[in-house]
Amino acid sequence: LNLDDLRKMPQTSMTTEFKCVEGWSAVMQWTGVRFSDFMAAVPPEKHNDALPPYVSMETPDKTYYVSVDMESMQHPQTLLAYEMNGEPLTEDHGAPLRMVTPVKYGLKQIKRIGWIRYQLNRPADYWTERGYDWYVGL
Repeated sequence: LNLDDLRKMPQTSMTTEFKCVEGWSAVMQWTGVRFSDFMAAVPPEKHNDALPPYVSMETPDKTYYVSVDMESMQHPQTLLAYEMNGEPLTEDHGAPLRMVTPVKYGLKQIKRIGWIRYQLNRPADYWTERGYDWYVGL
């Protein structure tokens, strides 16, 4: 899928507080596609009638990667966002596409998504490999 394909899916806007593990936060408006709507369009293969428990995402250059539990990804406020504060994302904020969810700290909210994979086993996670808690939820 490309960005044009995502823009054809149901659009959602939300205003949330973005929280960083370094202690700062900011209120922002995001627009994009709920991950649950993305999953409906691109469903994972079920195993024993169950969804895979993890989602992994990676930047196009494969230098940054995250893994998130499926429950958090299915939260109604988890978006694949392409706009911030009414404007297309800038490169600094993750253009063309980033993940946004108020149930995780910012380090899990990957910028510049190049790949999305459904996983049976917990995938590698950039910040977990550097000593942060894997879940880092709120």
